Amino acid sequence: MKKRIFSGAQPTGNLHIGNYLGALKNWVALQKDYESFFCIVNLHAITVPQNPEVLRRKTLELARIYLASGIDPTHSVIFVQSDVPEHAELAWVLCCIARMGELERMTQFKDKSKGKGENVGTGIFVYPLLMASDILLYKTHLVPVGQDQKQHLELTRDLAERFNRDYGETFVIPEPYIPPVGSKIQSLQNPTKKMSKSDEDANGAIFLLDDADSIRKKIKKAVTDSGMEVKFDESRPAINNLLTIYRLVTNLPPEECEARFAGKGYGYFKTELAEAIIEFLKPFQQRAKSFKDEEIVEILKSGAEKAREIASQTLKEVYDKMGINR
Repeated sequence: MKKRIFSGAQPTGNLHIGNYLGALKNWVALQKDYESFFCIVNLHAITVPQNPEVLRRKTLELARIYLASGIDPTHSVIFVQSDVPEHAELAWVLCCIARMGELERMTQFKDKSKGKGENVGTGIFVYPLLMASDILLYKTHLVPVGQDQKQHLELTRDLAERFNRDYGETFVIPEPYIPPVGSKIQSLQNPTKKMSKSDEDANGAIFLLDDADSIRKKIKKAVTDSGMEVKFDESRPAINNLLTIYRLVTNLPPEECEARFAGKGYGYFKTELAEAIIEFLKPFQQRAKSFKDEEIVEILKSGAEKAREIASQTLKEVYDKMGINR
């Protein structure tokens, strides 16, 4: 029996090339060797207020992006989190075995609650438990995560081990999968910050559905470091980030990337980078247009049914061991 992977994204903002290179591209490769569950985590999205109509539209758009990226619904389960109520039910169980101190230590909670005092939403505080529920419901072996989510996965492992110790072996202890290259693509405008789909400065990210002219303009405006050499150098984060993107979209080794731009300036490099990104995204954007809304809705419905078969079995096992009839 194949091992399982689980991952998901929130249907908010616009997915960018960093999401594709750091996550979606790896999901597509991993689905060949694992029983795969890819979720649109709309319950996570409501930890902050959302426009209902926009959330519905973005949920469908994210499913379209999953499919256009190459996630195959005949091999992988694609579904919407709220269509499987067991996610919320298991999250409550985990709320009851988690400790306040564990949640207070979460770096993302500290960042998102800074300056809000008592006005910070409780959803922001407990959402790592919903994330843990997402993973543990499917007895997941491997979780593709970015560096910023690694702490949450460690909490998930701790909760799984605690439940197994107190109630008997139930959950698989999941392992992280962090790609060696591309797991952290930085902003084009501030290379000390991760590229973000919710960045207020739209020039900081190349969105997956950007047209060619927008891509050229954003790359032209991308900040660079002092000096003119186009070389991988972590002490020069701006050019290092741009060159990493070029390496990933062309699939060329680092040495060849550097050789192509030896003795040439930033202007030439940026022009070549923009065209490489445009060519890289072209087949993805063509596939995105090919899926009809009705087709996507049916794929999500079928995916939710498959996900519930497994999720309901896991939750029944959890309840039985805790003395709760279901």
